[in-house]
Amino acid sequence: MSNASLGYWPSPWPGEDCGPSRLQCSPGAAGPRFDEHATVTFREAVPASMVVLREPGEVFALRNTGPGDGIAWVERIDPITLEILARSVDLAGGPTWPGGIAAHANGSLYVVFGNHAHCLDAELNVIASRALPRHKPYNSFVILPDGTLATKDFGGVLPGADSATHVYEPTELLILEPDQLEIVGRATFPEASIARISADDATVYVVGLTRLMRATWDGTALDVDDSFDGLYCNVEGQTYGWDPVIALGAAWFLDNGFGSERYAGTFRGQGVNVAPLHLVRVDLATGVATLTEICGLSNGIIANPPLIDAERKIAIGYDSGNGVLAAFDIADDGSTASRWRREQNHACHPLLFADTGELVTTDHDASRMADQIVVLDIETGAERLRIDSGSAVQSVVFPAVGWNNDVYYCSFHGIARLAMS
Repeated sequence: MSNASLGYWPSPWPGEDCGPSRLQCSPGAAGPRFDEHATVTFREAVPASMVVLREPGEVFALRNTGPGDGIAWVERIDPITLEILARSVDLAGGPTWPGGIAAHANGSLYVVFGNHAHCLDAELNVIASRALPRHKPYNSFVILPDGTLATKDFGGVLPGADSATHVYEPTELLILEPDQLEIVGRATFPEASIARISADDATVYVVGLTRLMRATWDGTALDVDDSFDGLYCNVEGQTYGWDPVIALGAAWFLDNGFGSERYAGTFRGQGVNVAPLHLVRVDLATGVATLTEICGLSNGIIANPPLIDAERKIAIGYDSGNGVLAAFDIADDGSTASRWRREQNHACHPLLFADTGELVTTDHDASRMADQIVVLDIETGAERLRIDSGSAVQSVVFPAVGWNNDVYYCSFHGIARLAMS
């Protein structure tokens, strides 16, 4: 199924994680086969959340101010030099948390940041804007097959806030029509959700504090599946999960996300969770959850999804607090077995080139304040490339595939392009 049929523009990377299932792999992108001849171009952009592609050669970057109440804007950047070619006006935002941008099948660009949603044309003119009902960040969105947008409020602790006094409120899922961003569907889930939502066709998956929940959009209303109970949080000292990947008949995500507001340019040593961090698998047919420990250590933390290579049946998980990156084989029944493990300070969304098995990760060196891009062989864990990104801080956001067998890297310091020379 093409990106266009899913509501996205048919480019190699039209939205975060390359689509609503968060596979973090572009189906049409050829692996660059990175080696020692690779180069990095870096531009300071404080902060940069993600880039998306629309028409050939078009690259759009989402940026914002913060912390506190902030505004967002979109830059069209040169695909090679990263220089700014055009910039939108300031877009109304709200409480700051990384938002999202996507290129829609109708040709428009959509942004959700703070408690606002915006529609822009390809020249970055604003077509429509909408204030969203809660004074909270809405942490991005997914586009459903009929072109509507699904979004929900962020239920976690913001940087600088007191986690001890934080009130976790029920989550409200919204459906926005794409023309004027009117709210056309609403549903409430009993638990707060910190993770970004994902979707399989018109079914939206929401990771709550203790369970996976879902609702299906039928074109007129959201139907919450009360019979589905994806309880995953049942280990003493375990905390909530983050963004789910929908693959191989299951939702896959990482738990022990509590404490992400402690990010200090790196997650290494910032974890406060007692139970070991897990790769969580929730069966979409039964709701049964199974847990696989990443490294068995306490004080783990993450803020992002695993990666599932559905063709090779390999899962990639990581513990950013303890600096461990691990791969697991996935059996036909969904069970997992250790494949390889590395000591590596990875925290951002991983990226996969499926044909060559190139797994794009990062490794933050706190002694030099340098975040390196590390390309691994997904089957063996062997390094194919290690190179400085140019960013001083550890990336906790989104990479993207480019137009020329290249990769765009984003962090709270800037944007980088990794390419073969």
